[in-house]
Amino acid sequence: MAFHTFAMMNIPFFKYQGTGNDFVMIDNRQLKFHKNDTELVAKLCDRRFGIGADGLILLEEHGRSTVDFKMVYYNADGNLSSMCGNGGRCITQFAKQLGIIDTKAVFEAIDGIHEANIDDTMISLKMNDVTEIKVTDDYTFLDTGSPHHVEMVNNLQEFDVRIKGAYIRYNVYGKEGANVNFVEEIEVNVFSVRTYERGVEDETLSCGTGVTAVAIALFETGKTKSNKVILKTPGGQLTVRFIKTNTGYKEVFLEGSATFVFKGDWK
Repeated sequence: MAFHTFAMMNIPFFKYQGTGNDFVMIDNRQLKFHKNDTELVAKLCDRRFGIGADGLILLEEHGRSTVDFKMVYYNADGNLSSMCGNGGRCITQFAKQLGIIDTKAVFEAIDGIHEANIDDTMISLKMNDVTEIKVTDDYTFLDTGSPHHVEMVNNLQEFDVRIKGAYIRYNVYGKEGANVNFVEEIEVNVFSVRTYERGVEDETLSCGTGVTAVAIALFETGKTKSNKVILKTPGGQLTVRFIKTNTGYKEVFLEGSATFVFKGDWK
């Protein structure tokens, strides 16, 4: 009954985008949003009949005084998802707009605690350490908060990301699937990336955990010797930096812009 009452009310929302990866943001500190309603989440994200977004993010309070807020992320299909790097950068800007933080943030996501720094529209987000990487002759697989397949291709601009990404997502990784990144070198330490995202089930303009995975995969396979890599996505430019260790990669940071687009009320 509580859901139906809330469904008839206005749902205030904010729209943010990080290099074209866009999100519906909702301040859910009062816990009024019905979190188990996948149909409502999918409808809000629908680009024809809703607000339109790659995902929906709830900002909630956290029980620990050392953590500023909690991030709850849903894919556009309405289901709870794994970590979203661009979403993490966008919710940091959202928290600043709400007055929760100033230039630094500590927040909890599904994959643990993250730190972020704000410099105007530029957000630097600390990602989790990476210790397990699978390298084959054709691709690299690793988890940067979300599972990612990384594959080098030629003529990326003409590449059919949607068809080939969907094939790999379902046929190589089964029901759970993985995100699929196709990469082409532009110049030394600069790479073009296009990503097929599970949950969205299409190519997105950018994927934060995806470019993070790409940068580490490129270093691991010797495609770059720099621990600071520039990734150009259809939605804009991101930078990933890290420190290589004997056990993997630490101090992994995803850096790029995150901006407010508009706000409104869903009735």
